[in-house]
Amino acid sequence: MTAAAFDMPAGRPLVILLSGGLDSATVLAMATRAGARVLALTIDYNQRHRRELAAAAALAERYGVDRHIILPLDLRAFGGSALTADIDVPKGGVEPGIPVTYVPARNTIFLSVALGWAEAAAAADIAIGVNALDYSGYPDCRPEFVAAFEAMANLATKAGIEGTARYRVHTPLIALSKAGIVRAAADAGLDMALTWSCYDPTPDGRHCGLCDSCRLRKKGFFEAGVADPTDYAA
Repeated sequence: MTAAAFDMPAGRPLVILLSGGLDSATVLAMATRAGARVLALTIDYNQRHRRELAAAAALAERYGVDRHIILPLDLRAFGGSALTADIDVPKGGVEPGIPVTYVPARNTIFLSVALGWAEAAAAADIAIGVNALDYSGYPDCRPEFVAAFEAMANLATKAGIEGTARYRVHTPLIALSKAGIVRAAADAGLDMALTWSCYDPTPDGRHCGLCDSCRLRKKGFFEAGVADPTDYAA
């Protein structure tokens, strides 16, 4: 299965949630190739893997986005996840069910912030790199969630109610395998060495190679037959 192109006119503003990971970076590369005027939003939620913030900044600079905001929003105040609390990141392999690396309501929170910027910037389009095939079972990565959020966006905003905007949440990767995402990234010319996936970086700054995110990344490159530029510790 191949990624869908952005079906929006070139030159329109698009708010992209840019974590610095492979998926969001692929969306950025695809949107740029489609001629979108990108507003990149990175949430600094005091995550364990803060290394991804530097990756997001490097990607935003590489693609010359119109504006890049790194917004502090400390979710460690809530905890409830191995990414935002003193809970060990699982290293035993990708298991069924919702893992402890799920951050409560993370994509709902992030998309809500993106919606606020979109309305303020007179942008009707938001993009997020969620995926519902090769992923860790997070409930806020499913098509049903995205459709529900999009409907809410058009009910909860001044622009939506007045009819001056019809908000759309673009998810070009949602039906792709991880291998499909790697191929889409390659097709879009993304330098995948700039991206960061690991949930639990080693002290010397490498991907651990054992967390769910590292395992899915490895699997994607292997199955896509694309050379993996990542420095894994294991």
